[in-house]
Amino acid sequence: QSLDGHSIYTGCCTLRIDFSKLINLTVKYNNDRSRDFTRPDLPFGDGQRTVETSAAFATQNTIFSSYTGPSGFAPPLGFPQGAGPSVPPDPGALGPPMVTPSAVPGHMTIPGIPGNSVLLVSNLNPEAITPYGLFILFGVYGDVHRVKIMFKKRGIALVQMADAAQAQLAISYLNGQRLYGRVMHATLSKYQTIQLPREGQEDKGLTKDYSNSPLHRFKNPCSRNFQNIFPPSATLHLSNIPPSVTVDDLKNLFTSKGSTVKGFRFFQKDCKMALIQLGSVEEAVHALIELHNHDFGGNQHLKVSFSKSSI
Repeated sequence: QSLDGHSIYTGCCTLRIDFSKLINLTVKYNNDRSRDFTRPDLPFGDGQRTVETSAAFATQNTIFSSYTGPSGFAPPLGFPQGAGPSVPPDPGALGPPMVTPSAVPGHMTIPGIPGNSVLLVSNLNPEAITPYGLFILFGVYGDVHRVKIMFKKRGIALVQMADAAQAQLAISYLNGQRLYGRVMHATLSKYQTIQLPREGQEDKGLTKDYSNSPLHRFKNPCSRNFQNIFPPSATLHLSNIPPSVTVDDLKNLFTSKGSTVKGFRFFQKDCKMALIQLGSVEEAVHALIELHNHDFGGNQHLKVSFSKSSI
């Protein structure tokens, strides 16, 4: 939690940290590529130990090198250049990484740290994910301006929020959430904007601009949506339900999208709103993507959000 999304070097070698599928880690050699700190008796591997390697493991103090960069940033770790895993960008499709002066003299705003409004979203299901789906889901936590799914790596996307606070909010609620059978990862990107494809550039509809979408939940600063932001849950809050729509109509609507309806309740004082409980949180996420803004006809559209209540 502390290191995921941070950089080994200033602005590069950004760490992506998640749990491994391995239960145990077996180390055979103590050298510059592997080490078991409980087994100092393990061989070096090729029968020779370099002076540099011996010194590196002589004391924990050598893990961190000296750091003279801006205060407030973690020191660079003493790993070989390029040791940090990274996600290669789609060349030419993104804005350049930007380093801009902040309000404090001598400090810099480094890509990939708080202050950015562009998210890097990875481990997506390339067969199911769409720009619109990400727009609707991330739009629960802020106004999404642009979405880009990588042309050559469809399991990776960029999502540009209206501001840095909304970006952090989306990360806090959606990082680690299951989406279309995969655990989605969301962190800050090193890019500060998503560039739209140039004229004639092959994109296949993977980059979308939603900056003027009427579906933004937070464009009105007095909107009640600001007070009703909750983490993904199996219970959804439905609103703007026409009087002619019945309980069975709504149950059948959600069932048609693959949801298992476990409970339903209209609000006693306002039949335009209801709660519907589905089989799992993941089902509710999928249903929200599919049915938010569903057209009942007569210019009446269903509004769907996550609920803090249960039935």
